[in-house]
Amino acid sequence: MSTPPDIHEALKYHFGFGKFKGDQQAIIESLLDGNDVFVLMPTGGGKSLCYQLPALMSEGTAVVISPLIALMKNQVDAMRNYEEDDGIAHFLNSSLTKTGAEAVKADVRAGKTKLLYVAPESLSKESSVEFLKSIKISFFAIDEAHCISEWGHDFRPEYRKIRPLIAEIGDYHVIALTATATPKVQHDIQKNLGILDAKVFKSSFNRKNLYYEVRPKTKDVDREIIKYIKTHPGESGIIYCLSRKKVEELAETLRINGISSLPYHAGMDPQTRSENQDAFLEEKVNVIVATIAFGMGIDKPDVRFVIHYDIPKSLEGYYQETGRAGRDGGEGRCITFYNNKDLQKLDKLMQSKTATEQEIGRQLLQETANYAESSVCRRKILLHYFGEDYHEDNCGNCDNCLNPKKQIEASEALAAVLEAVRDVKENHKQEYIVNILIGRKTDEIKSNHHSEVESFGFLESEGEKFVATLIRQGVIGDYLSRDLENYGNLKLTDKGRDFIENPTSFKIVEDIDYSDADVELSLKEGASCAADPELYAILKDLRKKIARKQNLPPYVIFQEPSLEAMATTYPITEEELANIPGVGLGKAKRYGKEFIEVIKRHVAENEIIRPEDIRVRSVPKENNLKVSVIQAIDRKIDLDELAESKGLEFEEMLDVLESIVEAGTKIDINYFIYEILDDEQVEDIMDYFRESEEDDLENAIQELGDEYEENNIRLVRVKFISEMGN
Repeated sequence: MSTPPDIHEALKYHFGFGKFKGDQQAIIESLLDGNDVFVLMPTGGGKSLCYQLPALMSEGTAVVISPLIALMKNQVDAMRNYEEDDGIAHFLNSSLTKTGAEAVKADVRAGKTKLLYVAPESLSKESSVEFLKSIKISFFAIDEAHCISEWGHDFRPEYRKIRPLIAEIGDYHVIALTATATPKVQHDIQKNLGILDAKVFKSSFNRKNLYYEVRPKTKDVDREIIKYIKTHPGESGIIYCLSRKKVEELAETLRINGISSLPYHAGMDPQTRSENQDAFLEEKVNVIVATIAFGMGIDKPDVRFVIHYDIPKSLEGYYQETGRAGRDGGEGRCITFYNNKDLQKLDKLMQSKTATEQEIGRQLLQETANYAESSVCRRKILLHYFGEDYHEDNCGNCDNCLNPKKQIEASEALAAVLEAVRDVKENHKQEYIVNILIGRKTDEIKSNHHSEVESFGFLESEGEKFVATLIRQGVIGDYLSRDLENYGNLKLTDKGRDFIENPTSFKIVEDIDYSDADVELSLKEGASCAADPELYAILKDLRKKIARKQNLPPYVIFQEPSLEAMATTYPITEEELANIPGVGLGKAKRYGKEFIEVIKRHVAENEIIRPEDIRVRSVPKENNLKVSVIQAIDRKIDLDELAESKGLEFEEMLDVLESIVEAGTKIDINYFIYEILDDEQVEDIMDYFRESEEDDLENAIQELGDEYEENNIRLVRVKFISEMGN
């Protein structure tokens, strides 16, 4: 195969492009000049071309080390589309039969193959090393190089062995490429590969066409996703879930609600997984529901939305996954559902890991929480995390910038934070500094005598959340930094030291509170999130009137999110009302008549055109779970045994019980409650809920938690709602 000598001619000849993007030309020229090269280029920037074109222009075969079989297949297919002979690119991995592997080796030996994709596991086999020693290699390309670093979001131990294996095969130069790497991860990659003197090319992480939004993850998340997809018909999108089980469930829920979707995860058989990926790439389905196994290197330019059903384990992972939207430069919407309980689950999953891995994992989770809960420009936070400054005050393309919160002056408070960090010799993490400033005498603080420092308790009246917010925004403002080498200890920057001596104005915006499952209310400074505030106010008054008549707290009638949904979708029949979250048929029959009449009248008087109500059809097995739980309770089955038989943690069983009674169904769990609590204890907790105006479980746990376990409070709340409201 003859190759044009000029790099621009080669680009046109092989790929049909008239010009390079960004740093592509400089990267390729550096590699062709015989340098080791490190490329940090966000998804959609054209990383693959940086090693594909030099491979086609060089003598011998470029060996590309790639982490996923699906990714290799996609890359090989893409290369073959550009060339006449399929032998131009091959992969060598465990998916090939012995005959298939021999055919690949024959093409390589014959000089047909310019790109050979190899998994790190395959590379480490003695037979692979011997084969590679016997052929002419142009260079090694390490794709998805962040897999090398324990601080990367997708660490693969096999990647740590790549350097000695290359050295065993021969003396070759290396190009390492990744879309996501913090300065710490970048250094780790270069050090491990022995390319600290590599030519480094870093592109901006700012994807201007991507819109970032974090939404509270409530019990209604499936409904929100279905509504979103149906209001963007025909668009391609990816939904990421952390568990394989949730991938399967959500894909099925979307399918039965008329959305063409397929699941994708590593537990599926390879053929089905490959077929589902191809169906998405070929636009036979619009939506793929996947674990993070999907998407690395997937070259589908017109993905219009990426939804995270679960918050990712790290910001690198989040950035890479959202980066699969809008690769064509068109609009890309990145929506994440967040509840800090998800982070607690992820934290528990790390308990089987080594102490070092747990420490790294927790720091990465903390950064993710900082991003999700912050009211600062999301673009600014992301770019700061990757070591890039963003100087715009408002990016105009994230939820926080489009709905800015009021800023408050916090100069004195920031000075207190910086002084606290200085007082403890810059040797402690965020949590420790927060405890000092709010005056919490932990054992560690007492043993270190840090309750005696001047800043101890200085911000006690402001509270834990405010101080954590202050620290986060102090880091973004470059007054503080986190020393990742030392467990994330907070350090003063030069700017921070100067601020202590010469304080200036420092304004912050308060973080978003996601601690409550019904957190929508906190998003608008206590205002309703209903589409029709006037109707919402009318419904609240009606609820108060009915509650007064029945001598009940208002939330027992309908909870706030249910009223908001009514003031958004305008249900005017009992059936429509029953489909409102947290209502159900029982409550619709019991309380619905007056609410329906008020809504009908409001719709007629204001000539409102009602939006089409999106009714989410449930996957039958989810309904079956609730039905079987109700039946088991009727038979007085012990709830611990019931949870175990359903494969649920007890807290998950409580979630099911709460959803049953909150939808209006009456259940009797007295047989279980009175086994663990006496009459006086039950009455004490019941009295709390009778007297409370708001249904705030967190408050209840805070008020009652010294005397009662959280699960027991939740059980009595289930009894209360069932008996008083259903």
